[in-house]
Formats: sequence, C-alpha cells, structure tokens
Amino acid sequence: MALAIYRKYRPKLLSELIGQNLVVEVIKNAAREDKLSHAYLFYGPRGTGKTTAARLIAKIANCETRASDPKFRATGEPCNKCRACREIDEGHALDVIEIDAASNRGIDEIRSLKEGIKLSPTSNRYKVFIIDEAHQLTKEAANALLKTLEEPPAHAIFILATTEVDKLPPTITSRTQRFHFRRVPTQEILQKLNKIVLEEKFDIDSAALELIATAADGSFRDAESLLEQVVSMGSGTTLENVERLLGKVGLTRTSGLAGYILAGDLQAALSYLADINEAGFNLVQLTRDLIHYFRRVLSLRFDPDLEDVFKRELTGEEISLIKKHGAMIKDDVKLIAIIKSLIRAYSEMRYSPFAVVPLEIAIIENLKK
Repeated sequence: MALAIYRKYRPKLLSELIGQNLVVEVIKNAAREDKLSHAYLFYGPRGTGKTTAARLIAKIANCETRASDPKFRATGEPCNKCRACREIDEGHALDVIEIDAASNRGIDEIRSLKEGIKLSPTSNRYKVFIIDEAHQLTKEAANALLKTLEEPPAHAIFILATTEVDKLPPTITSRTQRFHFRRVPTQEILQKLNKIVLEEKFDIDSAALELIATAADGSFRDAESLLEQVVSMGSGTTLENVERLLGKVGLTRTSGLAGYILAGDLQAALSYLADINEAGFNLVQLTRDLIHYFRRVLSLRFDPDLEDVFKRELTGEEISLIKKHGAMIKDDVKLIAIIKSLIRAYSEMRYSPFAVVPLEIAIIENLKK
C-alpha cells in the first residue's frame, strides 16, 4: 500500500516545520543547549504540526549523533540517520509511546501509564510520552497525571497535544511549557503543495491547487489529504473538477457573485446564484466565503496597509480584484448592511432544509430598488 502524502512529506527536521517559526526557534535553542523540558503542551488548530513537533522532540532527545558529536548538537536538529531516529520515523521505537486520549481517557489508562514511566528506557536515553487530544482526559485521569508531571523521572518527557486548550485544567497547563501552533497562512500551504506536485509529477491546474490550499483552512494535513483525494481523479485535474469534488466554489466564483452584488445588479446576482445552486455546490460555505470576501474588500478600503496581511492568504491577482471591487463601493454603510444580512443568512442556512432561500432573501433585501 502506498504511503499517504501527508505521511510521506511529514517534516523530519524542525526547520521543515513551516508556519511555526517561534515554536521552532525556542525548541531549537533548547536542543542546542541540551535543555529540553520534561513537559510540553502544544495547542492550536488541527493539522498545524503539533504531533509532528512532538516526534521531532523525541528524535532530538534520543538522537545518537547528537549525543556523540557536540558540533552536530549545535544545529539543534536530529540526524535522521542513527538507529533511534530511524526507529521513531518508522514508528517502531519502544520508548516513544503515543496515546490517543480520545479513546484512552480514563484513570485506569493513566495509572497504567504511570507504572510504565517508572521503568527505564529499553534502548534509548529518554522515554517520550505523547498524549494526543489531551483535553479528552477525564477529570480523574487528569488529576492522576498531575503528580507525574510535577515530579517525573529523569528519563521521561511528556508532550501533550490538544486543539482545545481551554478544556485542560490549569493545574495541568501550569506544569508544562506551552506552545501555540498558529493556523498556517494559505500561501505557505500553497508553496508546499506546489513542491509536492513537482516532486510527484502531478498534473493539476494552479487554480485548482489554490482552491485546495484555501479549503484546508490553515491545516497542512488537510491540504495534503485533499490533494491526494483530488489527484486520484486522474490526470489533468481542473478547477471545475476540484470544485465538484469538494462542493466548494473557488474565489473566482465568489468574487463573481460579489461583483454583481456590489454593482447592484439583482437579476444577474440571482441568476449567478441559481447556476451555483444547480451545480450542487455548498451554499453555506459559499455564504461564509462571501462574508470573508466582503470583509476584506471593506477592510482594505479603510486600511490599505492590510494588503501585506492579505498577501499571506491571497495571490496578487486576487488582491487586485478586491481593490477593484473596493473602488466600486459608493456607500460604505450599504456594504456593512449587506455583510450583516449575509451573517444572518449564514446562521439561518446552517439549520434550514432550503439553504438557498436565506441567501436569496439577503441579496433581494439589499439590492431591490
């Protein structure tokens, strides 16, 4: 069975962990000085590299080349060649224990873990315990973990990963070094997807790749999984094919509808929306994209300096289109009213069996003469 793209292209060095510069810098400095913490907490959106970073720390802590070569240790990276690094990469390392707290969340599992911690590593320098979805631990399990986190044996490193840090007890978080993994900008995701496409020799349109990067919503793993799903359709993958597969329209269609609304052309806007609906696209997602599009149009109109921020999410051509639509605005208050109507429509659409109706009404209310 072929290796999944997101596993094949998982970062093997801290420097390959894109979009998390501050996290990388701090961990690298700790690695250079051989001052890794006994407990870490990685939190942030899904697919941003939390578990990958945890495995990298496991490799750094146990890397045999680092232990024997002070000059190499100064790089703050694992060698990826020694026995320990290879075993961790291949998922065979007995001293790296990954626990899914979603399915092992009870006090019995944590008590078993505590017993295992007392045992020395079998073949490496450190035992590394990676607890994924740590917020799923029961209250009793979290309390059982406290003492171990506070006074772990010298050979143990704990790494907790979660998407919902607010659900973790403060008594747990206060005993760890905390790192926030930020949502990855679309353009950085797109750059990595382009590298994968070149490496794998995939035949896919640039516009289709941009839609995949946008649909990933800041998650590298989601982007790579979507890419794999899309290329399985066959060669010559187009934007239209990807739109049909994802049920999500690209920015071209979103900006097209936005243009008709800004021009006050009710008939054209409704006809355009009817075509999108007929094609079976996700109208709830379309409304969400439309809200974000108008938000950018309005924000850039009032603060041109935001262009530098938007460049991390959009191409130069897309920013030019937003500027063009900003120039069409004759009444800022009216656009604000449109955005408010769309937000209300979005709320109603999520629970309505007739998703197109709230969106149509929002457009009619704001464009009728």
